[in-house]
Amino acid sequence: MYIINGVAYAGELTAGIEVEKVEALDDMILLLTFSTGEKRLYDTTELLEYPAFKTLENEEIYKSARVEHGVVVWLDGSIDIAPETLYANSFVYQEAGELI
Repeated sequence: MYIINGVAYAGELTAGIEVEKVEALDDMILLLTFSTGEKRLYDTTELLEYPAFKTLENEEIYKSARVEHGVVVWLDGSIDIAPETLYANSFVYQEAGELI
């Protein structure tokens, strides 16, 4: 177990975690698959308060998210976000019928 900002998480925080797959869903939610095999959801709207991420308000740019070297990037890498941040601020994704 580990704690970030007063929230307890099951398992152990993984150093060197990477994103293996990203899917840009509606409402600015990213579905992420991490190198741990976990799938998690990240709400990208929390980034919009920062000037570097304002261009993600453009749906075409937001939907162009892809993974480069374990990091989620947009606009040929001019916008990116650390996989550790995505992991720490995301939520477990549970597919229908899947037990956690």
